[in-house]
Amino acid sequence: MATYENREAFIPYRRRDIIRLCLEDGQLNSFDTKKFQDFCHILSAYYHFSFHQTMEIIKDNYVQFNPNTDIKIINKLTPEQYDEMESQVVNKFHHILERANYISLPRSIIKKALETKSLINLKSEVNFDDFDRCLCYYRGDTIKKISIKKFLFWRQEKTIEIFERIVLLIKFKEAAYFHGKKIKVKDLNFTPGKMYLYFYKDIPKSDIDLLFPNVTTSMTWKDRLLFGIPAIGAAIPLILRALPNILLLIAAILIFLNAQPLVEDLDIEQSKVRDLMPVLVATLSLGMALGGFAFKQYSKYKSKKIQFQKKVSDTLFFSNLANNDGVFQMLIDLAEEEECKEIILVYYHLLTSPVPLTPEQLDSRVEEWMEKKLGTTINFDIHGPLDNLANIRGKVHQNCNEVENTPEVPLLTYDEQGYCQLLSLDDSKAVIDYVWDNAFKYNAIAL
Repeated sequence: MATYENREAFIPYRRRDIIRLCLEDGQLNSFDTKKFQDFCHILSAYYHFSFHQTMEIIKDNYVQFNPNTDIKIINKLTPEQYDEMESQVVNKFHHILERANYISLPRSIIKKALETKSLINLKSEVNFDDFDRCLCYYRGDTIKKISIKKFLFWRQEKTIEIFERIVLLIKFKEAAYFHGKKIKVKDLNFTPGKMYLYFYKDIPKSDIDLLFPNVTTSMTWKDRLLFGIPAIGAAIPLILRALPNILLLIAAILIFLNAQPLVEDLDIEQSKVRDLMPVLVATLSLGMALGGFAFKQYSKYKSKKIQFQKKVSDTLFFSNLANNDGVFQMLIDLAEEEECKEIILVYYHLLTSPVPLTPEQLDSRVEEWMEKKLGTTINFDIHGPLDNLANIRGKVHQNCNEVENTPEVPLLTYDEQGYCQLLSLDDSKAVIDYVWDNAFKYNAIAL
């Protein structure tokens, strides 16, 4: 079984299209075609119900951490209950993202991406100490070419690395932490103690910082040099031109302080100093000159900051797929779809193979089939669907009177040589039908 560093396990096609391709492959006769369709239908229904249960667990536990909820909690939680609910949400978050073939992004890679120069040349920082939890998953690590406006009509083409999909879970620390930092909670754009989820598309690696609610910006060292050196250079002739006015202002202050000898050292006519109007003019001229210069320099920095804020707004608006509880809804659908596609592909290739297959051989067979049929290269996750098939157990029987004595059997087993052994289509449907019928046992009569 080959592994590929540049391939992902995600199958970029709909479940219905995968089923249709299997049926059009010509390996099943007319009778088995109908049975295979029925098997796919009941399998999909079974996993839809299974993931619905997962969603109910998430809803029951996330309500305590949802910043957008309008549901009131009746009973006050103990610290143990609070921690257990948080663990349930996080565990299910991991579960559904792995089922949806998303890849965990380590904190080290996140920090490295934050250190990468962004398209807008501003220094951005994210304080990870503000978080109790920070989890990130992605799918689709690709390269994209974009066109950037430089000057007037000149545009520069640039190649950037992007994540096609990225999911972020952030649990902020409680309010006491921010009070300890002398930060007013009302000034924060998030609620301490709550859990925020974000789901985005097509995010450049260098722009991951835009996704964090507590991102802050400042000038880079280059900006500070470009800001400071020209400022000093422009300020020197400005000060030299304003020097007579500065001296006049100083002399007026000294006279006010009764420091007559010092005024004489400045070599300024006493009449000019004692005349209030020249002093006021000097003060006004100096203030306007220095103030205008400072405003001009600061405006350049503010312009960059506005550009950054617009970039944040555009990213949050145009690239956002879902937030908070809406993220779970979307991920459940994605995980259900991926789980079913993988099992259907494994089941079909075991069913149509003329010879027994080991898991490694089956893995290669599925990958080659996908490349041949669709021109798509994937790193198929063989162990997940095989485990799922082996864990689906039910009873196969011909007579209803024999149900109680019939042992449960799995859809998939292995022989002594490690080859996969699959139940027939009829028996497979019977097993899943049995599992489905016994999902609830409210009826007094056992099936």
